[in-house]
Amino acid sequence: MTAPGLMRADASMLLVVDLQARLVPAIHEGAGVVDRIVWLVRLAQALDVPVAATEQYPQGLGPTVPALAAHLPRGSIGEKVHFSCAAAGCLAALPGAERRQVVIAGIEAHVCVLQTALGLAAAGREVFVVADGVGSREPANRALALERMARRGVGIVSREMVGFEWLERAGTERFRTISREFLR
Repeated sequence: MTAPGLMRADASMLLVVDLQARLVPAIHEGAGVVDRIVWLVRLAQALDVPVAATEQYPQGLGPTVPALAAHLPRGSIGEKVHFSCAAAGCLAALPGAERRQVVIAGIEAHVCVLQTALGLAAAGREVFVVADGVGSREPANRALALERMARRGVGIVSREMVGFEWLERAGTERFRTISREFLR
């Protein structure tokens, strides 16, 4: 397991786990989680970071929520029945799969996000979970998941940490553009 360092735009992919129509309404503050993840996806795309998403058993849990699906290119969603994306083997065909850093957002924090993060870390990837971009039905389960992942060497970060680390420096036109649109 590789301990995560700083996130780099040229080494990262963003993975959105199971943000699905029938599951989101059951998530504590689910609408806010969706909004924060869409913000993160738009930021990643503005910085040329590949974005991929997964759907857990879409026949039962429905498709990716429209607010996110509208920002995803064709071929960027993988289906799975394993809780862990790592165990499901669905990442290999998705954008950014070759990158060593995986930044994860999605639901549920204590099930698919946790199992994916731990599985990818065990496989030697640098894994970061965006604390304000994950949710669970019960807030206590989300908190336990974040604590457990941190103890196992997964970087627990915020959306702004991701943005500033991907940007690396101020004083550039790219920084000014991103700052105006995303960081104010």
